[in-house]
Amino acid sequence: MTQTVTVDRGKYPLTPFAAPGAGGVGDYFALLKPRVMSLVVFTSVVGMVAAPGHIHWFLGAVAILCIAIGAGASGALNMWYESDIDANMARTRNRPIPAGKMAPGDALGFAVVLAVASVIMMGLVINIVSAALLALTIGFYVFIYTVWLKRRTPQNIVIGGAAGALPPVIGWAAVTGSVAIEPVLLFAIIFLWTPPHFWALALVRNDDYENAGVPMLPVVAGVRHTQIQILIYSLILVPLAVVPYFIGMAGLTYGIASAVLGAIFIWMAVDVFRADISTPKGEQIAQRLFRYSILYLTLLFAIILGEDLVMMI
Repeated sequence: MTQTVTVDRGKYPLTPFAAPGAGGVGDYFALLKPRVMSLVVFTSVVGMVAAPGHIHWFLGAVAILCIAIGAGASGALNMWYESDIDANMARTRNRPIPAGKMAPGDALGFAVVLAVASVIMMGLVINIVSAALLALTIGFYVFIYTVWLKRRTPQNIVIGGAAGALPPVIGWAAVTGSVAIEPVLLFAIIFLWTPPHFWALALVRNDDYENAGVPMLPVVAGVRHTQIQILIYSLILVPLAVVPYFIGMAGLTYGIASAVLGAIFIWMAVDVFRADISTPKGEQIAQRLFRYSILYLTLLFAIILGEDLVMMI
């Protein structure tokens, strides 16, 4: 007979999930949140390439591997802790733990081993500064964002976004053993990009978050307030994203591209501000900003990476 597992979540409805299985390779890989990990690795590589100095290709590969493992461990710990939330959301109910493909204890053990191993390897092979930053990133994402903020405040994405913004700083520190204004600027760009990116999705997934008991901004403050906040953050983000050109961190190509891409970002944010999200067209407008925000950040960092690689040739 199939057993079920339920979690006490107060006033919020519960969705039972099947008794866990042993979990296959694909399930363990899914725990690592590979799509999120790929963005983390990409931005950390940009930080490494943009940093002054040189790192041996093997050490660089080890640093990237440690960052990837650390990011995956953070994702796995997040999935373990939030398995009750995931079971109540259409977007996440098929993840390994709520779907009954893996025991929570197995996921936790797997994640802890990866987290500890990534930090130790970073410290022993690369340097202490990058290892400390990696440990800070994992700890911030797990304890500050996942455990403390996610279920308590609509500012969860704003404050918790610091964890996702740290990888380029880690990459820079892996090369230099220190932190400078340039990686801090990259951190600030990702940090300010995170709220409009996630809130655009939250506008569309509002009912899902409400059902799961997650106090995302649209659930707590309403759709209109969220639209205003998306526009405000976008208006701050776009000028800041041009600054790397003015301080000499990036070239003319970046300067022009960041201005054009930023203008499109603001235009889409204004569209979201004016849209009626309760209609299918309004949802499409919010989804369009969410998708474009990914392209926007990817292109910004890709241009910085490309300009630096050209300079190396």
